[in-house]
Amino acid sequence: MQVLFAGLCGLVFSAGLAVSGMTNPAKVLGFLDVLGRWDPTLAFVMAGALAVSAAGFALSRRRRRPWLASAFAIPSRRDLDARLVGGAALFGIGWGMVGVCPGPALANLGRGSGEAVLFVGAMVAGMALHRLATRERGAVASR
Repeated sequence: MQVLFAGLCGLVFSAGLAVSGMTNPAKVLGFLDVLGRWDPTLAFVMAGALAVSAAGFALSRRRRRPWLASAFAIPSRRDLDARLVGGAALFGIGWGMVGVCPGPALANLGRGSGEAVLFVGAMVAGMALHRLATRERGAVASR
């Protein structure tokens, strides 16, 4: 049941990205071009997402547990470390260069976009390299 609802949420998210135009890299790059022909529509999409998230978190605080799990999985860490800042910087640089982040790239796979296949392939390769590097680092640290 969890997998079914996770898939349904992914479809709704993809549809929202498509309807809002956020699967179009030119739209995103237009938002990032504050000194040129700035397109503010991404700010409205973000504001809408924040409103929905805030309502969801408020609703979750009134419940003892989620509908489809035994407990809520809310992150407890509040600190900033080099890995978080570095990862955010890499994400922002990549997003600014290409105009696509993982969500819209996956949504674009559904349209059969060759560029999306290339992007998602590179993303999966980067995730695999990260996993390999952190596993190697952990093995060295435990010696």
